Amino acid sequence: MQDVAYKDPLLQQLVEEGQVAPAQAEDVVDEHERTGKAVRQVLIDMGLISEDELLEIIAMQLGAEVVNLMATDIPQKVIKAVPASVARMYNVVPVSVDPHNIVLATFDLFSTEVVDELMFVLTRDVSFVVAREEDVKTYIIRFYGDESESVTEMLSALETELEGTEELIEFGEKYQEVEDLEHAANLTPVVRFVNLVLYQAVKDRASDIHFEPFESEFKIRYRVDGALYEMAPPPKHLALPVTSRIKVISGLNIAERRLPQDGRIQLNIAGRSIDFRVSTLPTQFGESVVLRILDRSVVQLDLENIGMSEDLFNDFVADIKKPNGIVVVTGPTGSGKTTTLYSALRKLNTIVNKLLTAEDPVEYAIEGIIQVPVNEALGVTFASVLRAFLRQDPDIIMVGEIRDLETAEIAIQASLTGHLVFSTLHTNDAAGAVTRLIDMGVEPFLIASTLEAVLGQRLLRTICTGCKTGYHPDMDMLNSLGLAPQDVGDREFYFGEGCGHCNDTGYRGRRGIYEYLKISDPVRDLISERKPTLVIRDKAVEMGMRTLREDGIRCVLDGYTTVEEVLRYT
Repeated sequence: MQDVAYKDPLLQQLVEEGQVAPAQAEDVVDEHERTGKAVRQVLIDMGLISEDELLEIIAMQLGAEVVNLMATDIPQKVIKAVPASVARMYNVVPVSVDPHNIVLATFDLFSTEVVDELMFVLTRDVSFVVAREEDVKTYIIRFYGDESESVTEMLSALETELEGTEELIEFGEKYQEVEDLEHAANLTPVVRFVNLVLYQAVKDRASDIHFEPFESEFKIRYRVDGALYEMAPPPKHLALPVTSRIKVISGLNIAERRLPQDGRIQLNIAGRSIDFRVSTLPTQFGESVVLRILDRSVVQLDLENIGMSEDLFNDFVADIKKPNGIVVVTGPTGSGKTTTLYSALRKLNTIVNKLLTAEDPVEYAIEGIIQVPVNEALGVTFASVLRAFLRQDPDIIMVGEIRDLETAEIAIQASLTGHLVFSTLHTNDAAGAVTRLIDMGVEPFLIASTLEAVLGQRLLRTICTGCKTGYHPDMDMLNSLGLAPQDVGDREFYFGEGCGHCNDTGYRGRRGIYEYLKISDPVRDLISERKPTLVIRDKAVEMGMRTLREDGIRCVLDGYTTVEEVLRYT
């Protein structure tokens, strides 16, 4: 059997040494991808190795010894040698220090790149001792306290470290030289600051980070559960070094500041492998940079866990198991369409099915599925990839989005030749997807004969469990939802008062609400007759479809979300 290269250096090591069989390693990777748990944790949970054995292997690889951290006395001056942000991001605790070298306790096997980065950030050579994960994390909390203070604390430290360098890194014309930009991007305080911002965003479960230069300030905002929050703004003159730093680590051209660019960063943050998708946009006052955070441990890719009601789940599973036809997921940007499709693909990802996807871009790599990134600039369009797919003998095809008539026609052709096709459309509701396809120029009889179902969805923020508070709704509130007092009875509604757990927002996490349009024979007749959206929708409701608003009300009555969220999104 040929050697398989695993992304995780520890798993690679265990397979090479024969301590974990390749088949077991595949199970570990599957479980890691399914749950987002760290590979080392999966190995221990599956009973393939004990934590003590694991530590010995890591120590051998790092050329280090295993120590009992709890029995080690660490002086205050040693603790101060490592900034809190570095300790938290890399999960390390300093054990001893001299002018040239620092000894760090870790529980992880670091790649050479990470070791180089640590040496650079700490400005001295680094060596390691290995300790239990629980002990390292306990010491980080004990020595470095609560991380909520870290950004403010980091900004004041940054001001001190950068005193006298404003001239050096001021935004201006003299910054045309690539060497100057690289120098500014690689200043230790800048590297530390960017690392901290990324760490904090992952910690706060943010989906995006926005770096925004304005005339007199430089803003950084996180998007958490769909809403934007601003963090303490760094000094204005840091705008260019910070954006240059991001461009350096995402492999973009730092000298090019007039054209939009796209890139990718893969980092290990607090023991988790995180992907960042980077997009830069030239503005009047410098480049605006947005990072989309793709964190597998936050996103649930199990169809059972995305918030569908039991009856809808059963209908959806029945439709995605059909041998051919088209299933469309619809909703605005950021409504979780891709997550739903990935969850469906994972359910169908068995040895007997060949799955192909065309995506713009590929968000999560899933073992066992052939995923192709679309690149319009190179002529690799959804339509051209779809054509190629039909020659690859697939069973199931996913097209990231049906954008034009050509893509729609090939998707229909694929469905008519015995393939199951998944795709997305940007429409406001499920019934609108039919009209959208007709507007593109697709013949109604073709839609009627191939479309199996349309799933419309939105994401609503869920109430924080730490500060969830009950109340009885008044008549105005019931009227706004179209409910009568007898529909509710003496059931309580809930809201979040705001606490430290949810950053005082009252919300933590999101769940989907759905409407499911099954294309039954009466609906097919209406499509063939080119009936408008409203007529199709009314017929679907008559045949039992629950609308987005009704599904939202179900979530309110079940205590998951608030009335305000339902009214805002439906």
